[in-house]
Amino acid sequence: MNISEILNSSNAQKHFSFEVLPPLKGNGTDGLFRTIDKLKEFNPLFINITNHSFEYIYQELENGLIEKSRIHRRPGSVAIAAAIQNKYNIPVIPHLICSGATKEDIEYELLDIQFLGIETLFLLRGDKAHEDNRFKAVPGGYDHATELIKQVNQFNNGYFVDGTPIKHPGKKFEYGVACYPEKHNEAPNLDIDLKYLKEKQDLGATYAVTQLFYDNKKYFDFVKKAREMGITIPIIPGIKPFAKLSQLSVVPSVFHIDFPEELANEAMKCKNDEEAKQLGIEWTTHQVKELYTNGVNDVHFYTVSAVDSVKEVARRLL
Repeated sequence: MNISEILNSSNAQKHFSFEVLPPLKGNGTDGLFRTIDKLKEFNPLFINITNHSFEYIYQELENGLIEKSRIHRRPGSVAIAAAIQNKYNIPVIPHLICSGATKEDIEYELLDIQFLGIETLFLLRGDKAHEDNRFKAVPGGYDHATELIKQVNQFNNGYFVDGTPIKHPGKKFEYGVACYPEKHNEAPNLDIDLKYLKEKQDLGATYAVTQLFYDNKKYFDFVKKAREMGITIPIIPGIKPFAKLSQLSVVPSVFHIDFPEELANEAMKCKNDEEAKQLGIEWTTHQVKELYTNGVNDVHFYTVSAVDSVKEVARRLL
């Protein structure tokens, strides 16, 4: 049974999944494995592995000139997927992104992932570069996730990106996509954003995972509207416990979401990060309980800066 079949099953079993980042260049896997060791006891359905494109840096040369070059700060998403799969025997879902990748780069990633026996992907456009005011594809790359989806479909149908047939096609990939209960920050409105999600479903996406949110009403309203538009795939809520006072300003700025008034008011009463962390655990526990009560059985956690909080919430609920 693949992941989408589990998500669509009629049983009431609660499933838990989480997302991890590949380690920073040169840091090794110890920190990553410590994260997984803390959460593996809760029997995760899968582990998502993010994929990060290159970043531009500017360096001053000995002659005083400035040189622009690019680096990968978190390389190795496919290798990390293999390491996790080998060490833990937990299903892994690597992210495949447009950002920083050519069509050929994507094809090579698909081949590597297929060689590993990984069957499920998470397809994204990816973030724009920090120095750009809008997303820019690299030459030979894609501007939109739908273009990436079409390449994966072509690969699944037994053809390379240049149209030549694959002599020995492997098992077809299934894939999920991202969605945004408070809309993607580049979308002019939620209706258009949902239209793009419907297009991704129609192209073959079998599930979606939401951007993080703290207000369940926005998730429920989003799912209701999605269903009215003919979107039938599972929409897994993405949850990240509030854990630091700095997140009061950072999270709305980076993720373009709102804190509910009640959470914001309580957070502003916190005197330090430990109090903020405990508030986040209590809020997330209540949030997930409410999702369960309303028929949501599958919850996805974002773990960055919140691993211990996720563990405590999972301990209380699972």
